[in-house]
Amino acid sequence: MTIEIDEGSGFCFGVTTAIKKAEQELSNGSPLYSLGDIVHNEEECERLGRLGLIAINHQQFRQLKGARVLFRAHGEPPETYAIAKENQIELIDATCPVVLKIQQRIRREYETGLAEGHEKQIVIFGQKGHAEVLGLVGQTDGHAIVIESVDDLQRIDFHKDIYLYSQTTKSLSEFRQIVETIRNRIDEGVVFRYSDTICRQVANRLEDIRHFASSHNLVFFVCGSKSSNGRVLLEACRNVNANTYHIQRSQDIDYRLITPEVNSIGICGATSTPKWLMEECREKLLEYHRQMSPKSI
Repeated sequence: MTIEIDEGSGFCFGVTTAIKKAEQELSNGSPLYSLGDIVHNEEECERLGRLGLIAINHQQFRQLKGARVLFRAHGEPPETYAIAKENQIELIDATCPVVLKIQQRIRREYETGLAEGHEKQIVIFGQKGHAEVLGLVGQTDGHAIVIESVDDLQRIDFHKDIYLYSQTTKSLSEFRQIVETIRNRIDEGVVFRYSDTICRQVANRLEDIRHFASSHNLVFFVCGSKSSNGRVLLEACRNVNANTYHIQRSQDIDYRLITPEVNSIGICGATSTPKWLMEECREKLLEYHRQMSPKSI
């Protein structure tokens, strides 16, 4: 029996940095709040919670005075920074550098339009209500149009200039499909500019994880229920291996799936899945294998 963890799975750079900052700040023992879950993984949030990290929502954030608050990798809109300044909140800003760069580009685009005397039609390909998307929309004072798929393009005015951006964790192929559809539908002479702002660390995972999933009889995909990136990668695994099962923790493993025909098990996850959690799943599977086949170890 081969039980392998996908080397490419696990935290992306932005999440790794945010968690390291949280651990460093928590080491001095003083209270630290996180505006929203620091990562879309329940198990990791519980681990950091035991270290003292307190997750709060935006309503609770507004009521804080003089506290220390960590902004997670997803980023925040300008309004949140204004509240922090007003309430004398000490910020530990862990916004992902990639996300921060997109925010700045969208803000410049929006302000350029205002300076020219008109409001530019800024479109964001992303998940409505997602923390990162809220931060991007905030750069336009709430005026950006959010589309989740090609089907949402009817919300765009094809008679006006279009400036398209994307949430960092969206599908690159879907983004290209949206670009091509806009090109075919936009009025002649109307400006269409798009910025491929999809994080390549995430986008490049698709092909790698497909290869990993197809090389095993059985695959356990480990990720939290709120992970947008996890849903994309899980679907990619299932497209090449129907024996792919989503679990959130080692306790979710269904050992009945390990039939005599299974001789290779793969464990992979999202960019929000901690390595320690995948390793814990592997240990549980190894323990089960030892119990079932003691002579083969």
